[in-house]
Amino acid sequence: MSERRSKRTFVSYMDKSREYYAAQGYTQPYTWAHHTDVPFSTLRKPLSECRIGLITTASNVDVGKDVEGLMRNRDPFALSVDPAPARLFTAHLFWDKDATHTDDLESFLPVKQLSELAKTGRIQSASPRFYGVPTEYSQGRTRLKDAPKILEYVREDGVDAVILTAL
Repeated sequence: MSERRSKRTFVSYMDKSREYYAAQGYTQPYTWAHHTDVPFSTLRKPLSECRIGLITTASNVDVGKDVEGLMRNRDPFALSVDPAPARLFTAHLFWDKDATHTDDLESFLPVKQLSELAKTGRIQSASPRFYGVPTEYSQGRTRLKDAPKILEYVREDGVDAVILTAL
């Protein structure tokens, strides 16, 4: 019996990103985000006493392949979880659309599951809103505009911790 060998190949995301930006005319290679101070912290109280929120990078606006529309609709948002939206939009993002889909909202924005955790006492409560920060490739915009806006939303809702479901 012949030995079966796998010829694994991979795509270097970092190299592909650098090549992509160079092809777009950027003279400086893409610089990966680096934080000397990690922007995370431990919980100040037990999880069962915490209000938990959800953050997604999906968009609440269906821009399809309209790149200009996409650029106009990248602002952070906060929407009610009751009722949860029928869908969010991800077609403009780059991911393997042949291998998976985002038609099942609960697969990347687990609103119902978070509510169940509150009912069982695992968490105190779920935030009344979920938060969106559509994918942004600008570290400056993320740090200076998007993150402060999301922080404003979660503070308004008395959220103790968030779960980021990035796409």
